Amino acid sequence: MTASTDPHKPSFLQRLTTIQAREARLAWYLILPTALIVFGVVVFPAIFSVWISFRDVGLHNLNDVFNAPSVGFENYSKVFDDFAFKFQGMQSWGAAVTSIVYSFAATTLTVFIGLIAALLLNRPFRARGVTRAVFLFPYVAPIVSIAFVWKWILDPRPSGVLNDVLMSLGVIELPIAPLATRGLALVIVIIFESWRYFPFAMLMILARLQAIDRTMYEAAEVDGANTWQKFRNVTLPELRYVLGAIFLLRLMWTFNKFDDIFLLTGGGFGTKVLPVLTYEFSFKLFDFGRGAATAMILLLILVVFMAVYIGVVMRNVEEE
Repeated sequence: MTASTDPHKPSFLQRLTTIQAREARLAWYLILPTALIVFGVVVFPAIFSVWISFRDVGLHNLNDVFNAPSVGFENYSKVFDDFAFKFQGMQSWGAAVTSIVYSFAATTLTVFIGLIAALLLNRPFRARGVTRAVFLFPYVAPIVSIAFVWKWILDPRPSGVLNDVLMSLGVIELPIAPLATRGLALVIVIIFESWRYFPFAMLMILARLQAIDRTMYEAAEVDGANTWQKFRNVTLPELRYVLGAIFLLRLMWTFNKFDDIFLLTGGGFGTKVLPVLTYEFSFKLFDFGRGAATAMILLLILVVFMAVYIGVVMRNVEEE
């Protein structure tokens, strides 16, 4: 006796398709709020900035910005011709050169200090967990409070911590102003940047160090390798891709950094970088078109950095 089939009952394939369609719709419903936020906060402002960089936008037409007249590449020409942007000799590097020097120096020092800290904290010793927590303080502390502590330490008045200590030791006779001295101010903001963000590099490197197979070190010891040889032939090869990724990330973030330098020096005394210049064009001169053009130049430089990284580092990964 054969079971009767209902011709109106959907088949298994039809039911499965219906379930998949419902799941797909549910996924879109769940993603939609996040997608709208990302579009409104990231995608639309980015596209709008590109559009503004080719327009004459200021306080005179800010209420009708979508009808702002087109000026072609005039905003970009103004940025390149501005004395604050272009290189004018060793006495005035300009925002572009200062940004590159500041970003590469701070990033290199950040990764170097992070590597040393990770190697030290990877060894077993008492209170290692507390030490790791203390090392994280610069990274997790609010930037405003840290910047004002540094400004208090480097205060140019005799009551400043650095001046008081140096004058008490007889190193200097008169107080100095480190943040108001061209050249020294840039060195200080580079040191500040590397000190503040080395915990990020330390955490990433430490995680990779703990994942290295210990048998590799044991084999190196059997071959008679000393501590330096094990570091050069075992540790560094295992860390090279992590170090490359950290360097790229920190380079991009440092290149876009505005608050650190602005809070310490306000962009003065040879520390004016492209983000600070973008701020000044937009919110001091109220030339939003020129500010957007500066931001686009900054973006193009970052794209070059990423292209070099992808072309060199990622190609080596694929070859291996």
